[in-house]
Amino acid sequence: MRLESEFSSAASAPQGSAITVGGDGSETKRFLRHGLRFALIGLLIYAGVYAVAEQLVYKNTVRNRFHAVKTASASEYDYVILGASHAVALDYEDMTARLEEMTGSRILNLSAVGSGVTVNRVILDYFLARHQTSNVIYFADSFAFYSREWNEERLKDTRLYDRAPFDLRLAWLLLRNPSTRSMALDYIVGFSKINNADRFKPDISEDEATKFDKTYRPVKQIDRQRIEYLYAKQIDQDVLDQYMTEFEDLIGDLQSRDIRLIVIKPPIPGRMYDMIPDEERFDEALSSLLERYGVEFHDLSLVMDDEQFYYNSDHLNRTGVLHFFENYLRGVMFIQLGGE
Repeated sequence: MRLESEFSSAASAPQGSAITVGGDGSETKRFLRHGLRFALIGLLIYAGVYAVAEQLVYKNTVRNRFHAVKTASASEYDYVILGASHAVALDYEDMTARLEEMTGSRILNLSAVGSGVTVNRVILDYFLARHQTSNVIYFADSFAFYSREWNEERLKDTRLYDRAPFDLRLAWLLLRNPSTRSMALDYIVGFSKINNADRFKPDISEDEATKFDKTYRPVKQIDRQRIEYLYAKQIDQDVLDQYMTEFEDLIGDLQSRDIRLIVIKPPIPGRMYDMIPDEERFDEALSSLLERYGVEFHDLSLVMDDEQFYYNSDHLNRTGVLHFFENYLRGVMFIQLGGE
């Protein structure tokens, strides 16, 4: 019988010879082909989703600072504004446009909520990669010099990048900076951008959308919680020295580019100022550093103590921002522009 014949042939095969199941490995080849096809389809789908997410970034983004740099309408500016949330409030709604009208200057606000000098330096470096500015105004808050939370840790926050358009310059900047290297891959592959649940909505904060026109009534417990949130429980001199050194590096870089730096301590209510720990130590360290490099410094911490100017514990509302522009910031900027 045929079965017996095949068995006999197999049994009589020389020792050491291989018996190939499936003849020429066609099953393995077929498996590899299917796997490759599946991977390619997956990559195409991912690329399509990435492209849609990128389009939504350009459509819905308003406040992301990397987006602001990528889509900047000019290559040269008179002023770039840096800092944390006190400076961010100066950019709400049409405030930057109003300041430009007041001063006749071109301004780009690149400040970011909860951001210390490490974060601001990355954003500024990205701006300077293909833009120029005559002046940088840095709004200095002491809390941002006391903790990694507002510096290296903040750079690991995906919210900084989930609205950032893809740009090879930014990808390279993130890769070569040790503080952002861990986020570079996420930015390049767009994982956070694709998975951003708010990608269909503008990135306008609740403060800007609902509180900017309101006036805050002080609540001692809320004020205290705000200070405890911002400031480390114990001030570490070594940490302060570290970020002062980083700020010194920033000063040196700007001066080497012939960019004038103006440092301002933003206005806050006196009741909040009185709760800040070791503010005198910070003022001394900052003043000493700025004096050494001949940097212009304006301490405006206590120039606006009236509660009508604030929408929460320490951020200027619309009335406060316009008052600050007209009575304080405008004068500082006019001095730089050679105005009256």
